[in-house]
Amino acid sequence: MPGLDFLQDELDDYRKRGIYNKVKVVSGEQLPTCIVDGRKVVNLSSNNYLGLATHPKLKKAMIEATEKWGVGAGAVRPIIGTMEIHVELDKKLAAFKKVESALVFVAGIAANRGVIQAVLSNQRNKDEEGQYVVISDELNHASIIDGVRLTKAKRAIYKHCDMTDLARVLEEVKSAPRIMIITDGVFSMDGDIAPLDKIYELAKKYGAITMVDDAHGEGVLGKNGRGTVDHFNLHGKWDIDMGTLSKALGCLGGYIAGSKNLTEYLIHQARPFLFSTAHPPGVAAACIAALEVLDEEPERHKQMWDNSQFFKEGLTKIGFNTGRSQTPITPIIIGDEAKAMEFSRKLYEEGVLGVGIIFPTVALGTARVRTIVTATHTRKELEFALDKFEKVGKIMGII
Repeated sequence: MPGLDFLQDELDDYRKRGIYNKVKVVSGEQLPTCIVDGRKVVNLSSNNYLGLATHPKLKKAMIEATEKWGVGAGAVRPIIGTMEIHVELDKKLAAFKKVESALVFVAGIAANRGVIQAVLSNQRNKDEEGQYVVISDELNHASIIDGVRLTKAKRAIYKHCDMTDLARVLEEVKSAPRIMIITDGVFSMDGDIAPLDKIYELAKKYGAITMVDDAHGEGVLGKNGRGTVDHFNLHGKWDIDMGTLSKALGCLGGYIAGSKNLTEYLIHQARPFLFSTAHPPGVAAACIAALEVLDEEPERHKQMWDNSQFFKEGLTKIGFNTGRSQTPITPIIIGDEAKAMEFSRKLYEEGVLGVGIIFPTVALGTARVRTIVTATHTRKELEFALDKFEKVGKIMGII
């Protein structure tokens, strides 16, 4: 029996193509400059946008909650895993997002899978599910794609942020009994922003449900980082807002924000919520502290944007192609997969961590090194990184 022998062939092929990736290990805290696999590097690959992963207030909250509540919740939330600290976090998130209700999941990917499957199901008439339609931007995150695949709904794709194409799709499926439009708020590989205002107008015209995955908009866009819905002032109009606690908030988890009916329905029907043990209480407490910091320290938000603008302008001046980025996510488009991975490796050798991104994460021919600038990077660190990008880019003939 060959069993899993084929895996060796696959791994050997990755090495041959120059795309084999070894998981990097960080020694110490997640900082702008840290030790990765024994080498000191300027870290341009972390989602820790505001530096909250090491914030003293979050650390203190986690320690105190652990001492008070213990290290684990002990069960899934619908049974006996919901502690008062979890309820408080749900309420704080709802207030932060200016919605009726919010519900925390163990991860953003779980929140996406849970809400998409639940909303596009019909417990009273299973036959109707196959008539529903879910419409997705062609560059949506993998967790959205996974969530869609879990449904019986028909699927339609519209060209990236192309409202003419979205209108075309909506016209074609307008007779469906339930239509759902899903988009990233900030696209994780390109750093551009979805036009939620225009999507909302089309959704209203055709009676479609609107959903945004705001994993990379949370803490980045909107007042004090309230996200993409706030950025477009769509409070009370947008149906489903998925956010993450794992990136700009520096902790762990995902959540769904919206109406009270939505979260109550998810409590009954969202499988990742029903079958996942609740967050450790220390994590929930740190998330609450993170929300407080967003309002108490708006200077972090401003510094993140100042740093991002400086770095983006520097890359453009050097001669790199940074695509359509509008946020701290800034890709350096290389094209060739092996060349992108080699560029990443040479940057690391020079003391800069910028991870190579290749197919299937991005389309063939668009391989890149993706960078994320945070609030806690110093100007000196960013200048050092720009010097190394220029050096390696010239050595490899990219610029």
